[in-house]
Amino acid sequence: MGMSESQPPGRGAALRLSGVGRDFGAHTVLRSIDLQVPAGEFLAIVGRSGCGKSTLLRLLAGLDQPTRGRIALGTGERPAGARIMFQEPRLLPWARVVDNVVVGVDESQSLQARQERARELLAEVGLATRANEWPGILSGGQRQRVALARALVSRPEVLLLDEPLGALDALTRIEMQRLLERLWLNQGFTAVLVTHDVGEALALADRVVLIDRGTIALDLRVNLPRPRRKDQPELGVLEERILEQLFDGVDAGVPAAVA
Repeated sequence: MGMSESQPPGRGAALRLSGVGRDFGAHTVLRSIDLQVPAGEFLAIVGRSGCGKSTLLRLLAGLDQPTRGRIALGTGERPAGARIMFQEPRLLPWARVVDNVVVGVDESQSLQARQERARELLAEVGLATRANEWPGILSGGQRQRVALARALVSRPEVLLLDEPLGALDALTRIEMQRLLERLWLNQGFTAVLVTHDVGEALALADRVVLIDRGTIALDLRVNLPRPRRKDQPELGVLEERILEQLFDGVDAGVPAAVA
């Protein structure tokens, strides 16, 4: 698979999943996932609730292990570093904003170096002046910006995003989408976003993968220039294709499509 024109150069790492499956007792959540993600690509994973997309993200993060198959982040000689960002900010209420971000920095560095790095990332997400405040006085969007800074402060090669914008209001969500895209373009990490929002997936991703019944039902490349606007006719066509596959194609027994 070739890189899209929008894909940034940078420090991202490639991902490879070969025959990955995950069972919970007698229940199979993921069947046989084969997926390759080039270094620096922005991949979005969509699907109905319970389809297995969050399970897949947890496997990529190393929070769970596959029942079968193999997952590789980076090369065999040099595994990649990955960080995950959840829908809830999961900030420490007893620690100031800068200290919450410091949690993500390599502890082999001095405290001063870690705090300097944390403040750099807070500036990147527009919270430089809030570094010494308590998380409890921040808005929901600001708390998610802190969580994003914490996830990126260690310079991960892979950033995994599990519905990180799902609890935000519409305007804040758009702002966070633009921020996430800007950071990805600037830093070049590989991004994997799980979302229920097909429009959000198309706004951000180079590729959108649809998971249904534990398998990849659609692998669609989004060859549109950035920044993208929600009113672009091309996005509407792609969204319709995804929704048709989700609600009609699989139920009708149509084979999986690959773009």
